[in-house]
Order: sequence, then C-alpha cells, then structure tokens
Amino acid sequence: MSIEANKALVTRFWQTFSDGKYAEVLDMLNDDATWWVAGSTSLSGTYTKSEFAKLLGQVTPMAPKGLRVTPKLLTAEGDRVSVEAASYAEFNNGRTYQNIYHFMMVIRDGKFSAIREYLDTEHVTATFAP
Repeated sequence: MSIEANKALVTRFWQTFSDGKYAEVLDMLNDDATWWVAGSTSLSGTYTKSEFAKLLGQVTPMAPKGLRVTPKLLTAEGDRVSVEAASYAEFNNGRTYQNIYHFMMVIRDGKFSAIREYLDTEHVTATFAP
C-alpha cells in the first residue's frame, strides 16, 4: 500500500473505533496482530487480537457515551504510521478520561499487524482506579 493509503487506513481505523464499531475495528487487525500498551498499569502489556477484543469488552462499558480517539498528527514511512492522538470519554465512575498518545501502527496486507501504544500511564491509573 502507498503511504497515503496507509494514513487513510489509520484515519478510518480511529474513526471506526470512535464510532464504537468494535467488531469492524477487530476486522481491521490481522489474525496474528499484537497490541502493546506501555507502562505497568493494569492495562499495560502485550495483547493478541483475541485478548485485545476481551480488553475492549471490559473497558468500553466504562464509557457509556463512547471513547473517542482523535488523531492529531500522522507521519508515515514504508509500512508504519506514527500517530499522535488525544482521547475523550466520560466514565461511569464520574471521571473524565482525556489521554494523549503516540501510536506506532504497522500495516501488512491492508490490515494492522502490530500497534504500540504510548500514553500517560498516571492518567490511566487515576481514571481507571476504583
């Protein structure tokens, strides 16, 4: 795929995610895809596609109005797209989740094969904590 096509795929991925269409999001991942989350929070670690699906099933109900991730800057080279993004969600625990991210998204055969997520881990702990 071209660099522009890769960037368009990333933009479509985050729009689909923000629209709450998680089955479509999962369809955009290769079967052997991995999703890695930085840090040592309860959400940190490396997830397979099926493990990531479970994580989505646990996290998204916490934001009944949805979790929006908005790409701000995209830089692409070869099969990789680097994304600076921001999120917004109102959690059912009364907290607002507004994180900042860097995602490194690797594309193979028109789908994502690896996503590495760097974020404010202190904000994750403060927002997700009971």
